[in-house]
Amino acid sequence: MEQKKKIYFASDAHLGAPTISNHRAHEQRLVAWLDQVKADAREIYLMGDIFDFWFEYKHVIPMGHTRFLGKLCELTDSGIPVHFFTGNHDIWVFNYLPKETGVIVHKKPYLTKIDGKKFFLAHGDGLTPDEKDYKRLKAVFTNRVAQKLFSWLHPDLGIGMANFWSRKSRENNQTSETAKFQGEENEWLIKFAKNKLQTEHFDFFIFGHRHVAINLEIAENSRLCYLGDWVHHFSYAEWDGNSLELKYFQE
Repeated sequence: MEQKKKIYFASDAHLGAPTISNHRAHEQRLVAWLDQVKADAREIYLMGDIFDFWFEYKHVIPMGHTRFLGKLCELTDSGIPVHFFTGNHDIWVFNYLPKETGVIVHKKPYLTKIDGKKFFLAHGDGLTPDEKDYKRLKAVFTNRVAQKLFSWLHPDLGIGMANFWSRKSRENNQTSETAKFQGEENEWLIKFAKNKLQTEHFDFFIFGHRHVAINLEIAENSRLCYLGDWVHHFSYAEWDGNSLELKYFQE
């Protein structure tokens, strides 16, 4: 009897992040996981901040990531759907990535039914009313005029500025209490999910963004999963048709 195909979820690899010491090993670890799961993958969901920075100039994309991009092409060429969610770090994905690699890009939460279960899938940024400052910043980043003005910067300058901001953001987050699980009553995304359940049932909420790895029952017949990251946890979620399990990659 053929083994039932599985669905995999991962997020927050932050490929190219200036705070990562060995970029080659970091990318190879993610590629090794993709190579491992392709044997029984029905679908793969990469749920945001896979790149620490991504901006598609008209004729230029950020240097590096060639092993990862090649693996995406291999997966989609073999018929495995790969869903790519934009996060707050790789928000500037336009046409190049889906055209060249075949991934399915999601820029908003994706609501879907899998094996009779309802899934709410999102990177997790900007969903709650608590994030007023970030929402204003995101409005600037998604503004067409602002994007056009940024594209006029030389790539060395634009990417250099992005790496500087990323380093400062990562240094601040690493020393912040918000980098840890805040408790069910204080987590913005858990409060968001519970509020959503008041009007519509979902069996599973799956988010990236928080860099926390947890699989938690938040209501009767409803679970929330934070996917962790591929910077410290190397974690992912696996759906086998019956249950969702949080796992950790070991080479």
